[in-house]
Amino acid sequence: MSYTNPDILYGPVSSKEKGPLPALKLPNTYLATGASFRHLAFSFRMGRSTVASIIKHMIKILWNMLQPLHMPESTTATFLNVSADFMKVWNFPNCIGAVDGKHVKVIAPQHSGSMYFNYKHYFSIVLQGVCDANYKLLVIDVGGYGKQSDGGTFQSSNLYKRIHQNKLNVPNPDSLPGTNVRAPYVFIADEAYPLMPNLLKPYNRRNRSLEHINFNQRLSRARKTIECTFGIMYAKWRLLSKAIETTEKTADDIIKAICILHNTILDREGFQRHLTLVTDAVPRDQMFELPRGRQLGEGQRVRDIFCNYVNFFPISYETA
Repeated sequence: MSYTNPDILYGPVSSKEKGPLPALKLPNTYLATGASFRHLAFSFRMGRSTVASIIKHMIKILWNMLQPLHMPESTTATFLNVSADFMKVWNFPNCIGAVDGKHVKVIAPQHSGSMYFNYKHYFSIVLQGVCDANYKLLVIDVGGYGKQSDGGTFQSSNLYKRIHQNKLNVPNPDSLPGTNVRAPYVFIADEAYPLMPNLLKPYNRRNRSLEHINFNQRLSRARKTIECTFGIMYAKWRLLSKAIETTEKTADDIIKAICILHNTILDREGFQRHLTLVTDAVPRDQMFELPRGRQLGEGQRVRDIFCNYVNFFPISYETA
């Protein structure tokens, strides 16, 4: 049985198919439709435990097979290309990714207490994602507890540690386009996230100047790429709108499989076709303001540099 043909990833399974093909396509049917294991077992004339076993096995194969091709470790060159795209498409300079988190429903894990129970009153695992200007995921972090906020999950994630400890292949600071003002390359996020020298978020809603409002609008415009990324995923992979009926570890693997399939399809087909799946991004999760960290002062200085740039080079949102 070969796992190297990417065409196995497309299309629901027909119960009339024989041989290894149903087993290869079964995970796609599950992810795309969100059908229960019981329903899949009836449709494909398999036992429920067989369905669960195939899905558990195959989603790991999907990740291991596709991740090196469609979500490899980002290099400095990768980030420079991402930055160029954010500037070209969204008029935001030195941006190497938009960050956000999403709660994915799960059946209450055994013996977990309230760890996975979120403010929306359902159990969830948190997906943290970083996307480029064209809705492709660059980095994901799966497995945060549902009770945490987006920012709180981020601060406990490996992604935060790598950014904080400068262990990503982030390019060295460079001049902002059209100026001789040097600034770091940055990720962008919403109010839930901590302000850091290489992670920008909007100015507080209190006591904002017109310049701050202009900056917030420009940042929000670019940051919506990650909301649209999640919107495309939720529209195509219906399981995300239902509660995943597996263990926590398998649920993590399922979410990772959906993320890598999202990237695989974008690489094969381009993003324009899949934007028609969503007219709006999926609903935003509630925002939580986090305590200020020691890096706040330097983060404010960097944000002010970008704010000055945005106001010196305004754009028309009607035509942009």
